[in-house]
Amino acid sequence: MGPHPAVAAIRLAVRRVLHDVLNHHCAQERHEAPLVLVACSGGADSMALASALAFEAPKLGVRAGGVTIDHGLQEGSDLRAAEVAVRLRALRLDPVDVVSIHVGRAGGPEAAARDARYAALDAAADRHGASAILLGHTRDDQAETVLLGLARGSGIRSLSGMAATTGTDGRYRRPFLDLDRQTARKACLIQALPVWDDPHNTDPAYTRSRLRHEGLPALEKCLGKGVVEALARTAQLSRDDADALDAWAAEAEGAVLDDAGTLDVAALFALPPAVRRRVLRRAVIGAGSPAGSLFARHIEEVDRLITAWRGQGAINLPGRVGVRRQGGRLVIRQG
Repeated sequence: MGPHPAVAAIRLAVRRVLHDVLNHHCAQERHEAPLVLVACSGGADSMALASALAFEAPKLGVRAGGVTIDHGLQEGSDLRAAEVAVRLRALRLDPVDVVSIHVGRAGGPEAAARDARYAALDAAADRHGASAILLGHTRDDQAETVLLGLARGSGIRSLSGMAATTGTDGRYRRPFLDLDRQTARKACLIQALPVWDDPHNTDPAYTRSRLRHEGLPALEKCLGKGVVEALARTAQLSRDDADALDAWAAEAEGAVLDDAGTLDVAALFALPPAVRRRVLRRAVIGAGSPAGSLFARHIEEVDRLITAWRGQGAINLPGRVGVRRQGGRLVIRQG
């Protein structure tokens, strides 16, 4: 008799990712077995992921380890992180790291915690020479991310949610994006895996928590079941469209950019708006404007130098980047 369907589903998802990591590892002609780390908070999603990694990795000749992050945002968080590390070692993961981080305030509490967490995970991967880090984001997380992007009005790239593979050289992998949160929780129950429910996940002070416990249930009550699946499908369709437009913009940039780094206004005007704005975004980021601080309203202002030119002055962007129109060209300079 085989494993419970929930357990089988999480193991299959992890097995597919490990095969991909192995293929990438071999393509780089590395002789040592690859190391894959799981980022584990102790919650149901990441514990299910850790157990599947521990089960599948030895069969494929992959070394498996874990990292748990102590954000220091709750009393006793250091003890909780130590308990998670004990559970990971009980699954025979090695190495297992407990990393304490300082969460700043930039961008709000959720964004600051995320930035600090990824910085710590990057450092752990570099320290151990890991080929990949597995993250436990589920289809439900994807749906929430799409709704948050929609609320911000940030465009199709925000609606594309989280990619299955991100980071330098495909470091971050999300095996559970096609699985719902309930499947992961059920897998933990079947395997008698202890699970910690983070109180921040139910704290209405956090936007994602309100969306999870109030927004999505309200949408399902109004529109019926299947909202999460539809939003996740929207993410994939949006990602395909965004990737195609980004590729078009990268090609178009060569036709409008000269050796001095200025852009031809007439050539930009001839481009479809979605492509033109991507070209502009690429150009200002290339000039030194931080991508994380650059919003749609900034690019719209720059776009007006092309489509609604009335002799307006330079546009000042994050990172001390200025954009001005001069003699039929857009000049983008930092400082």
